[in-house]
Amino acid sequence: MRLITYRTAPDAPWQAGFELEGRIIAASAVYLYGEQAPTVKTLLEAGQAALEKVLAHAHQLFEASEQEFASVDEVELGAPIPDPDKIICVGLNYADHAEESQLAIPQVPVLFPKYRNSLTGPFSQIILPGFSTEIDYEAELAVIIGQTCKDVSEAEALQYVAGYTIMNDVSARDWQMRTSQWMPGKAIDTFGPMGPGIVPASEIQNPQQLRVWTRINGETVQNGTTEQMIFSVARCIAFISTFMTLVPGDIISTGTPAGVGFARKPPIYLKAGDLVEVEIERVGTIRNPVVSREY
Repeated sequence: MRLITYRTAPDAPWQAGFELEGRIIAASAVYLYGEQAPTVKTLLEAGQAALEKVLAHAHQLFEASEQEFASVDEVELGAPIPDPDKIICVGLNYADHAEESQLAIPQVPVLFPKYRNSLTGPFSQIILPGFSTEIDYEAELAVIIGQTCKDVSEAEALQYVAGYTIMNDVSARDWQMRTSQWMPGKAIDTFGPMGPGIVPASEIQNPQQLRVWTRINGETVQNGTTEQMIFSVARCIAFISTFMTLVPGDIISTGTPAGVGFARKPPIYLKAGDLVEVEIERVGTIRNPVVSREY
């Protein structure tokens, strides 16, 4: 089952829900802890015990109810958490990606931010800006924090994870490399496709055993596994929590394996008309068409 954010029409409000095998239940139908319709973020903020009860109730409704459920094909999915407090990305976290980038293996996690403006849905458009011609893809496992987290050890870090989703860390390489800080090439509008939903951590016991793929127009260009991470999910959480308080809904995107476009010979950059698919084993697939910006 996945936690999702969706809407039923372009002019309808976004709402939280649960998706199982293509069927959807609105979170408001199963929410047990107040009258206000929840968002995914408020579901997480209610605490782990409350979330587990809501998930269990949703499972019961899926299994026992004879009602007609909405289909995931009938709604628009948004980024599962459109309003995170923080989006923290880990760079160069796969040795083969650091090698293809001709950069040294980092001794500590390399971190940079994205912001809410970059987030877009799992099937929404990636909009090419007019100022860059070197737009690249990066398939990444994204971690969703479920509890306030500060100064945690690596051994206990996974206890603070609510679940996992997919992020494509789309990057404008020419703007990324213009300064020593990567943000100008990373924080561009629509450059953070995310979804299709959040798989609860209870359904993924080991986040270091997941295969990761990217396909461009059906051709596989990335094929790796999270086992190849230099810094594990737990290590990243522990490191970040040393200097920063993490809160429910925070997103940590954990880096990409080899196969990115700029390192290929000749380089491959995204262009209008392309279809980018990122798939992570047991998490799902996001599929984003690439379009030019309309001025």
